[in-house]
Amino acid sequence: MTTFVLVPGFWLGGWAWDEVAASLRAAGHRVHPVTLTGVAEKAHLATPETDLDTHTDDIVRLIEEEDLRDVVLVGHSGGGMPVTQAADRIPERIRRVVYVESGPLPDGVSQFDTNEPAEQARLRAEIGDGHLLPVRDWAAAADPMLLAGLDEATLATLRERSTPHPLGAATQPVHRAGAGDALPIALVACIFPVEQVEAMVAQGHPFFAAFRGGEIRGLPTGHWPMLSEPKRLAEILDDLSTH
Repeated sequence: MTTFVLVPGFWLGGWAWDEVAASLRAAGHRVHPVTLTGVAEKAHLATPETDLDTHTDDIVRLIEEEDLRDVVLVGHSGGGMPVTQAADRIPERIRRVVYVESGPLPDGVSQFDTNEPAEQARLRAEIGDGHLLPVRDWAAAADPMLLAGLDEATLATLRERSTPHPLGAATQPVHRAGAGDALPIALVACIFPVEQVEAMVAQGHPFFAAFRGGEIRGLPTGHWPMLSEPKRLAEILDDLSTH
């Protein structure tokens, strides 16, 4: 039996992991999906001070209060940033870190930094003086590659249940003290083929610049595999837990 802690990306709560969690539990594992402060059922807790450290505290507090050990810590997309920091803070409780459509950003880099300057300017103009990152467009035509594999019913659920994300979680840079650098890591690549991800790692792309010697698994689908390919994702996580 393995203990999994599952952290969603932007705009989504722990509910996004429901089908993956059910499959992992059926395989005999303990599973703890996380809803981060200021999102989903915790949306009312968002403040201008809610940031990446807040979300890291959410993960660390869960693991410590539940006295979880030998944890496989999974971060999807933007959830990879607080997962990186949490593993750095409590490496003695972590067995492996798995990045799903994400990667360990280098020290001093924020998610916002990975956007092109024009996109950063557009987002800044849209947000203005606010402290929330608006929900993305879930229309199927908005980005067919990212949204691949999501049927209309799932897209409707995403439109209904997504909430704006605390801006500070995207703009605060990742801080890595190095305590978690020795932990085994793995990456589940969906949008990009494994070969392309390997090339990006070799080129030092910011998404993967701190990805050293980890295993890369391919799962061809869109950017939200916990919704488009939940059973297959659960199988990959189950397999990674035995390595």
